[in-house]
Amino acid sequence: METSIAAERNEGRGLTGTGLKWIATILMVLDHIHYMFQFTGWVPEWFSMLGRLSAPLFLFCVVEGFTHTRDRKKYFLRVYLLSVLMSGVLVLMNVFGIGVRPDGFYPMNGMMTSFSILMILWQGIDWLGEKRYGRGLAAVLLPLAWPVLLSALLTYIPALRLPGVVAIAFTVVPTWNFSLDACLPVLLSGLVLYVFRRNRNRQAAAFIAFELLYYLVYLGSMVSQLPDFHWTQMFTMYYEWYGAFAGILMLRYNGRRGGGHKRFFYAFYPAHIYIFYALSWILYRTLH
Repeated sequence: METSIAAERNEGRGLTGTGLKWIATILMVLDHIHYMFQFTGWVPEWFSMLGRLSAPLFLFCVVEGFTHTRDRKKYFLRVYLLSVLMSGVLVLMNVFGIGVRPDGFYPMNGMMTSFSILMILWQGIDWLGEKRYGRGLAAVLLPLAWPVLLSALLTYIPALRLPGVVAIAFTVVPTWNFSLDACLPVLLSGLVLYVFRRNRNRQAAAFIAFELLYYLVYLGSMVSQLPDFHWTQMFTMYYEWYGAFAGILMLRYNGRRGGGHKRFFYAFYPAHIYIFYALSWILYRTLH
């Protein structure tokens, strides 16, 4: 893997898209090792600290891919199908309790859902730029409002509260929530990266500013109200703002696609999550 990254760095100055994906993949693996196996007490916290850079780097690469692909529908479909698959597994665990680890833990990874929603939003932004206001507003507003609309429907129409209906609503329709991977701040980060995509310096600066303002300033002010809070905890516990450092690597992007390995990255994301989860289950049973 190190050889692959080195090769990508040598393809002109800076990092290619594939080089960024390799870096993001390594950081993601570290993050998910901590996420899945932290119950052991064996995995250091800095695994997840470094992992905070992973999602923004992948998000940056998706912005580039969506911007330059020759077939946006095909590009969206690949991501959407993975989103439906992984959301289906999540619903089985969350709604039906199937496959949940004995301690109640189950993986809530939903970056593919965020990517699916963002592609719709980005297309809506482009339609608005083309003065196609009807479909543009629909593409921007409906995905953002869907969780609220869904909650209202389930509240006022009890007949819809069937497990099957809920399962379809949260899988077939990409739905953001309050997890770290598929939450509103991730969508806002993606919008910032897309809006400023034509100027790399402004794009990186806007991304860094958003990450610091939301995760450091805003969330910092929220958690500061907790008992026994100390500001050093922003570096040891509430370190989501470390993702801002991904902006530095974005500035190293040289605008080239690189070697690709497209199928590997699509397959690796869900595969490693469920393999790690299965191994964590086995280890939990062994230790308990």
